[in-house]
Amino acid sequence: MPTAPAAPTADSPRVAPASASTRPSTLADERSAEDWRSLVPALATREAMWRIALGSGESIVPLAEGLSDAQRRAQAIALADERVAALGVDADTGARLRAEVMQVREVVPGDVSAATAACRDVPCMRVEVYAYATNATTVAFVDIAAKRVVDVAATADAQPDIPPHLAALAIEIARRSPEVQALLGFAPGADDAVMAGVKSALNGSRCERSRHLCVAPTFVVGDQALWAIVDLTDGRLVGTRWTDVGAAGIVLGAGGADEAAGGVAGGAVGEVAGGTTRGALVTEQGLEDEVVMATFCRAPTHVDRDGWAFDYLLTPSDGLELRDVQFNGRAVLRSAKLVDWHVSYSGRDGFGYSDAIGCPKFSSASVVAFNGPALADLGDGASGGVGFMVTQDFRSELWPGPCNYRYEQRFAFYRDGRFRVGGANLGRGCGTSGTYRPVLRIDITGGGDGTADRFEAWDGAAWNVVDREGWRGAGDDGPRTSEGYAFRVLGPGGAGWAVEPNDGQFGDGSRGDGGYVYATRHAAAEGDGDLLTIGPCCNSDEAQGPEKFMQPPEPIDNADIVLWFVAELHNSDAPGAQYCWVEPTVEDGLIVPKVFPCAFGPMFVPISAPEEAR
Repeated sequence: MPTAPAAPTADSPRVAPASASTRPSTLADERSAEDWRSLVPALATREAMWRIALGSGESIVPLAEGLSDAQRRAQAIALADERVAALGVDADTGARLRAEVMQVREVVPGDVSAATAACRDVPCMRVEVYAYATNATTVAFVDIAAKRVVDVAATADAQPDIPPHLAALAIEIARRSPEVQALLGFAPGADDAVMAGVKSALNGSRCERSRHLCVAPTFVVGDQALWAIVDLTDGRLVGTRWTDVGAAGIVLGAGGADEAAGGVAGGAVGEVAGGTTRGALVTEQGLEDEVVMATFCRAPTHVDRDGWAFDYLLTPSDGLELRDVQFNGRAVLRSAKLVDWHVSYSGRDGFGYSDAIGCPKFSSASVVAFNGPALADLGDGASGGVGFMVTQDFRSELWPGPCNYRYEQRFAFYRDGRFRVGGANLGRGCGTSGTYRPVLRIDITGGGDGTADRFEAWDGAAWNVVDREGWRGAGDDGPRTSEGYAFRVLGPGGAGWAVEPNDGQFGDGSRGDGGYVYATRHAAAEGDGDLLTIGPCCNSDEAQGPEKFMQPPEPIDNADIVLWFVAELHNSDAPGAQYCWVEPTVEDGLIVPKVFPCAFGPMFVPISAPEEAR
């Protein structure tokens, strides 16, 4: 077995490497499970817990800390349900499998679908159970008063949010690993790691090949970050990777990200860096403000403006969702939301994060809602029309420091009937060469009730009907009509929507989306309620998550169609060409963030029914 370099002591000097680009990804030394448990006492404690659970026949380990009485009752009801209990048993042999309750929380409106409609009228709890052996997650909805499970939804190859105790375990594994200590040049403390609760992968490792549950505690030193990718299924360090995070004047253990910049106060839609004040950094207390939860997460808000009518709602992990969208009384969308952010920092090595955005509570994602949605006018310069925009800001707590993120959702509505669904990345992230892939889910209605729609693609000469589920590239090298349309969705009478992909023509500074569009047949379990993480962080092809809903491909012609868009955005800190980036700048003696956003999202243009069909 290779021997790791001698680990430095806590008093060793903290020196960043000369250049992250000269440091390739490294896989950790092979060690036995016993060796890892010796290095990390918390792993030994956890293994003892598993042995007790497996030996007792109750192989699903419950959450033990931080639960209210109602949460404990819900957990007990869920674990007693045979559909949930099946997650901890191999169907062929009856052998016990390791599974664990990851989260127990109240059901909020963003969770509710047709299958769980009973939870609209009575208080319910959502219990998430993860099976390590099969990489599957089961979600049980529990009516506590009736002591019954309303619904159970099992999803293969899906991982829930990471609970705090597992994030803490990942940090312990990372900071006690000799490889990490040797590369950092010091023994890091538990408070030195960021992003420990965000799912990750390293292609070529067990995380990617075996679909293990992995996270990446990250240590920022100067203008570089060391990723320590930890496999929570096996309880070990998988490997490490350096990235450049850009100059920020922040040194690990020397004050934290509050030395870099103040936060950004609210401002007009499209504002780049206005209204900034030192001391306005987002705090955990502020993010968890009950006002945001009560006003925007627990009840929908109705909008009726410029001919448009809809409800909006913050979800636990699918961002801001718009529901039942109509224009001049015509049904347009059942739902539109942003379900995942996939962030990759190396096409070659394949490592990064799979993250989510959502309510300030009930999600362990690091990028959560800051204040509530904002509405603002669209002027004449916005794509040649007038209307309004709905935006929602999501931020990591210490943005704009390294390894902190800020995303924005944007829904634009025009008085001529056009609309655009998308958003923007406002930096900074954990690297200067990141690829961001946001996953949009758009449940569109071509005409009528939307259950008999047709999806068509332009081939350069004519429109072709797409009769089965599938995906297509959406980059600007694809065929477009003279108006710039690549796809369209039509109802039975011929009315519908032309889809104009973003090639950078909308006047928002975008350089285009690239990426993919997917058309699937509607299924309630595929996104009517809050979705788990559906795709890996670091695939560079069409395997971004929506493809799992088309196995095998079903017919979609004359069906209820859902469109998924995955943009591909490349960040840069190059002077004069910054993109998906933020830099601290000094203004009036204060340090404030200057943002270089990268916007994304397609435009939908109304198509009237042919005269003969009216």
